[in-house]
Amino acid sequence: MKEDPLERLDRLENEKKKGGNGAKAAMIALIAAVVALGGALAYIWTSKASLVKDLNIEKQDLTEQIIALQGDYESLTSDYENINVQLDSSREEVAQLVERIQQTEATNRAKMREYEKELGTLRTIMRSYIVQIDSLNTLNHQLTAEAAAARQDAANSRKANEELTQQVESLAGQVAAGSVLKARGLRLEAYNSSDKVTDRSSRVVRLLTTLSLVENDLAPKGPVRVYVRVKDPEGNLLTNANSAPFDFQGAGVLASASREVDYAGKEVELSIYLNDIPEFHKGIYTVEAFTEQSQLGAAEVLLR
Repeated sequence: MKEDPLERLDRLENEKKKGGNGAKAAMIALIAAVVALGGALAYIWTSKASLVKDLNIEKQDLTEQIIALQGDYESLTSDYENINVQLDSSREEVAQLVERIQQTEATNRAKMREYEKELGTLRTIMRSYIVQIDSLNTLNHQLTAEAAAARQDAANSRKANEELTQQVESLAGQVAAGSVLKARGLRLEAYNSSDKVTDRSSRVVRLLTTLSLVENDLAPKGPVRVYVRVKDPEGNLLTNANSAPFDFQGAGVLASASREVDYAGKEVELSIYLNDIPEFHKGIYTVEAFTEQSQLGAAEVLLR
C-alpha cells in the first residue's frame, strides 16, 4: 500500500530528531571522557611532582650527612703513621662519595640506597679509628707512667748505690789508699743475638759489663780478678752455671760472672759477659763491680 506523503514527512522528521539526540549523547560522553582523562593526568603529574620533591629532599639530607662525615674525617687526627695512612684512604673515599651523589639524579633510588650503605660503612670505619686512637693514647699514657716509675726506681737505685759506695769507701779507708785499685767508665749494656746493642727485653741474649782499671803505680802488680754482680729489676742476682762465690773483705759473696786480667800498674780495659740467662724482663738492671779488696763502682741499664 502506498504511504501517505504527510505521514512519510512526519516519520522522517521523527527519525531526524532521534538521530540528533543520539549524536548529542555521544558528544556528552566524549566530553566526560576527556574531562576524566584530564583529571587523571593532572593527578599523575601532581603525584609525580610530589614524589620528585620528596626524593630531592632525601638526596639533600643524604648529601648533608656525607659532607658532615667528610668534616669529621678531616678533623680526626692521629700521632700514628699507620693509622694516618688509613685515614687518608678513607678521606679519599668520602670525597669520591660526595662527588658521586652530587652527580646522581635524586630519582635514581637504587644509587641513593647504595650511597646510604656506603655512608654507614664509612661511619663504622671512623668509629674503629676512634677506638684505635683512644686505645693507643691510653697505652702511651700507661707507658709514660711506667717510665716515670722507672726513673723513680733508678733514682732510688742510685741513692742506694751511693749509700753502698759510701759504706765501701769507709771500709776501704782502713787500707792504704795508694794500694787500692779503682775503676772508671763502668757501663752495663744489653746485646741481641746479632751481637748488637738493644734495649728491648724480649731480644736480649746477654749482658756486657765494661770498665777500665785506672793507672796506679802503688797498687800490687800481677793477676787481678774482677767480679760483677748483676741484678734484675726485682733485685734478684742473675747467675748461670759459671757463677761462683768470691771473698770480699773477709765475707763470701756470690758473683754473676768474673774475669782475670794481668795488672801492671797501667790502665787496663776489660769486658765481662753474662750469658745463659733464661729471660729478661722490662725494668732497670744494675751491675756492681768488685775486686776482693774493694768495690769498683755500679751502673745500670733500662730495658723496655
